Amino acid sequence: MECTVRWLPGTGMGFVAETGSGHLLAMDGAPDGGGRNLAPRPMETVLAGTGGCTAYDVVLILRRGRHDVQGCDLRLEAERAPEDPKVFTRIHMHFVIRGRGLPAAAVERAIRMSHEKYCSASIMLGKTAAITTSHEVVET
Repeated sequence: MECTVRWLPGTGMGFVAETGSGHLLAMDGAPDGGGRNLAPRPMETVLAGTGGCTAYDVVLILRRGRHDVQGCDLRLEAERAPEDPKVFTRIHMHFVIRGRGLPAAAVERAIRMSHEKYCSASIMLGKTAAITTSHEVVET
């Protein structure tokens, strides 16, 4: 896996990353740090990537279990250390899984498997952050 990050000097503190798969991701700093607030902060992208990683796992695990999953929303709330390095110290993930006849136990298992075995991002962040999860299942 590779990625190239390029600073865009004319933007203040804007950066663009090009991933190895050829996709672009814009990032920017806060105005008090020289940015213009035109894109997510780099650490917001870390949090969003972690959410994407675990949501992907949960949907995939449920689908492989032949469950009729029709939607997955994930809200992440995080706290960071007050001093440098300002690592994540707490992350809470709330999953809202929609589908037909989804057993709560299957959803709980999928979330647990993601966090214990498959989601590289949350397992990495779990080295500095206490990660908690909650979920609700909505019948469609």
